[in-house]
Amino acid sequence: MRTKARSFLRSLSLVIAAGCILQATSHVHGRPLPLDSLVLNPKPDPKDAIATARWLVSENSWGVLNTIADDLGGAPFGNVVSFCDGPPNEGTGIPYFYLTTLDPTAQYALKDERASFTTSEYPVGTCGNRDPENPTCAKITLTGKLKMLNGNSEEAEFAQKSLFSRHPEMKDWPKDHDFRVFKLDIQNIFLIDWFGGPKPITLDEYLHPNRSRSRSTLELSH
Repeated sequence: MRTKARSFLRSLSLVIAAGCILQATSHVHGRPLPLDSLVLNPKPDPKDAIATARWLVSENSWGVLNTIADDLGGAPFGNVVSFCDGPPNEGTGIPYFYLTTLDPTAQYALKDERASFTTSEYPVGTCGNRDPENPTCAKITLTGKLKMLNGNSEEAEFAQKSLFSRHPEMKDWPKDHDFRVFKLDIQNIFLIDWFGGPKPITLDEYLHPNRSRSRSTLELSH
């Protein structure tokens, strides 16, 4: 009887442990792609706004891309899109997209390049139970121009390779849907990663974070 009891308790413990794991993971929203292609890097300190901004863009795989809808009187048109800013752990900070010209987003961009792209910490899965609008659940909006890349350019080749590594099913999307590689030519950065309003980040700081840190260190040493 004691052996059976121990066996039962052991099985019950395993069931409870599995339930706890499922309950814990149910609060992690996001990480929809295979973990072998996406290794979550730890979130930077909120005081390091530049690192946080780059982390948000590199760790995410989708967001909302807004373009100007000429057939809606110039109203902003938001669309959920997949994106990538480069190979794993080698992000450039520049969002690249694989869009079909049959979709309004690409059609609008070809007429008016003005666009903005927003992504959040929430899909990464590190906000816990906090609401996505909570300032401590970081979010970033990049504003600029949505440009279609020359399909024969090195940048287009780099972008497509990066996109396909992050989003493998893109390779099998219909060839007759005229998918093209686009990028957001960033002009302005709006970041919220803590209380106290948006963090000021220049485009140069965002695109060249290591250089910016070196400059800051040099200034402090003097």
